Amino acid sequence: MSSSQPEKSAAELARENEELRYRLEEAEELIEAVRTGAVDALAIQSADGPRIFTLEGADHGYRTLIEQMNEGAMLLSEDGTILYGNVCLAGWLNRSLEEVIGGVFEAFIPLEFHPYWHVLLARCWAAGKGKGELPLRAQDGSLRPLSLSMNVLNFHESPVLAVIATDLSAQEEIRVIQAQVAEQNAVIARKNEELNQQQQARRAIERVAAEASRMLEGIPQIAWTADAYGVTTYLNHRWFDFTGPDDGTPLHSQWQEHIFPADMAANNDRWEQCLRTGEPFEMEYRFRNHAGDYRWMLGRALPSRNAQGQIVQWIGTFTDIHEHKLALERIDQAQRQLQDNNAQLLRANVDLDNFIYTASHDLKAPISNIEGLLHALLLELPGPPAAEDQQVPQILTMMQDSVDRFKRTIEHLTEVTKLQKEHGHSAATVELGRLITEVQLDLTPLLQATGATVETDVESCPTISFSEKNLRSIVYNLLSNALKYRAPERVPQISIRCHAAGDYTVLRVQDNGLGLDLAQNGPKLFGMFQRLHDHVEGSGIGLYMVKKIVDNAGGRIEVESQVGVGSTFSVYFRR
Repeated sequence: MSSSQPEKSAAELARENEELRYRLEEAEELIEAVRTGAVDALAIQSADGPRIFTLEGADHGYRTLIEQMNEGAMLLSEDGTILYGNVCLAGWLNRSLEEVIGGVFEAFIPLEFHPYWHVLLARCWAAGKGKGELPLRAQDGSLRPLSLSMNVLNFHESPVLAVIATDLSAQEEIRVIQAQVAEQNAVIARKNEELNQQQQARRAIERVAAEASRMLEGIPQIAWTADAYGVTTYLNHRWFDFTGPDDGTPLHSQWQEHIFPADMAANNDRWEQCLRTGEPFEMEYRFRNHAGDYRWMLGRALPSRNAQGQIVQWIGTFTDIHEHKLALERIDQAQRQLQDNNAQLLRANVDLDNFIYTASHDLKAPISNIEGLLHALLLELPGPPAAEDQQVPQILTMMQDSVDRFKRTIEHLTEVTKLQKEHGHSAATVELGRLITEVQLDLTPLLQATGATVETDVESCPTISFSEKNLRSIVYNLLSNALKYRAPERVPQISIRCHAAGDYTVLRVQDNGLGLDLAQNGPKLFGMFQRLHDHVEGSGIGLYMVKKIVDNAGGRIEVESQVGVGSTFSVYFRR
C-alpha cells in the first residue's frame, strides 16, 4: 500500500501560488536593483545555478569611489568570470557594463597572451595575491596595456579575485615624453656645455690676447698685427714713440703716412704677394720718425692660422737697422776700395814681375860681357906678374867674385818671379825623411867643414802633402841657415822634428847657433834682401822665399830665438 500526500485544497494552492508570485517579484526587483546599481550584490555560479549575494553592510561611499576612480576594478570567479566591473574598465573595453559583467575576462585578452594569463591566474589563486602586465583588446580592436594587481577575497564564504587594473598607456606616453625631455635636456646640456666651452675659450682667448698684448708692448721692437686682408689692427706704443704722439690717423693708414715714398711701391708689391700666397713677409724700408728723419727698418711678419689652416691674422715687427745699414754701406764702400787697391796691387805685382824679369834678363848680357872681358884680360896678361904687380890678380879675383854675386842675385830675382807664379802649384805626397837626406847630401861639404850633427825624427808624420820642389827649398834654406849662422865657439847641433797639431803638420828645425833679438829684428827677419849678420855671405832672400812659399800654401812660419843660445823655426803645413 503506497502512501501519498494528502491533496491540497484549492485555498492552499492559491496561497502557495501567491507566495511564489511574491517571491518572483521580489527576485525581479532585486535583479533590477543589482542591474541598476541600487543594491550591491555578487552573482556566484553554483551547482544549483547562479546565486545572487547582496553585499550586506557595504559602504555606499566606497562603492562610489570604486565606480568613479580612473583605474579599472573587477571581481573574478575561480573560472575567470567577471562578477563585477566598474565603469572605467567598461570604457577601456569600449563596451557597456552589461556586456562586461558576466563575461569571461580571458575573452578580452589577445590570444598570444593566454598562456601568460593562465600562469599568472594560477599563481595568484595559489598565493592569494599577484601582479602582472598584459594588454586588453577593446571592441574596436585596439590594445591597451594594463598593470594588474590581484588579491583573493571571500564573499559569503565564496572566494573571488579582486583585480585593480592600471592603464600603462599614459605611462608609455610619459616615458616617451620623459625620453623626449631627457633628449632635449641632453641637447640643452650639450648646448650649455658648448656655451661654457665657448665662454671658456673666449676667456682663454681674451687672456691670451691680453698676454700677447702685454708681451708685444714689452718688446723693444715696433710690433703690429693685421687681419687676413692685410688691414692693420694693432700697433704697440713703440710705434708712437718712434713717429710721435697719436694724431688720430687710422691704424691702416699709419704706414703710408711715414714710409719713404720711394720704398712704397716695392713694399706694397711684396705685401700683396704675401697676402696671396701666405709666405712670410720680410722687407727693408725707411720710415720717418718724429724728428722728420728717415731711418731704415727691417719689417717681418708671419701668418697666424686657425685649426683649419686658414689665415686669421698677421703678426709682425719693425726692427731699427739704420746703424747696421750704414755700417754695411761703409763695409761695402771699404770692400770696393779694397778691391780697387787689390787691383792696383795686382797691377803693381805684374809690373814688378815684368820689371824683375826684364831687369834680370837685360842685366845678364852686360854681366856676361864683363865676365868675358875679364877672361879676355886674363889671357892678354903676360906670365906671372912681378912682385910689385901682385895687386892686379887680387883685383881681377875681386871683380870675378862681384860678377858671381851679381849673377846669383839675378838668379834669386828670377826665382822670386817664378815663386809668385807658382801660387797654385799642385801638391804631392812627399816622403819627408828621404827629402831631408837628399838635402843633407847637397850640403855635405858644409856639414863636413863645420863638423855639425843633424838629428832627424819624423816618424810621427813620415809624409807631407806639399809641392816637393817647394818643400825641398824650405828644408834647404832652414838647414843651410842653421849651418851658416852657427856659433863659432861650439859645434853646430841641429834637430829636425815633425808632429801633428790640429789641422796642421808642424816641421821644427832647431839649432844652437847665434840666435836673434826678435824684439829688434823680428819684423824684418823675413824681408827681401834682409841680412841680420854681415859676417856671413848671403843674399838675404832665403827666409823671404820660405815664408812666401808657406803663406801661398795657406800655412805659416813661427820663430823662437834667443841671442847666444839658438833659434827654432816652426813651419805649419795645412793638412
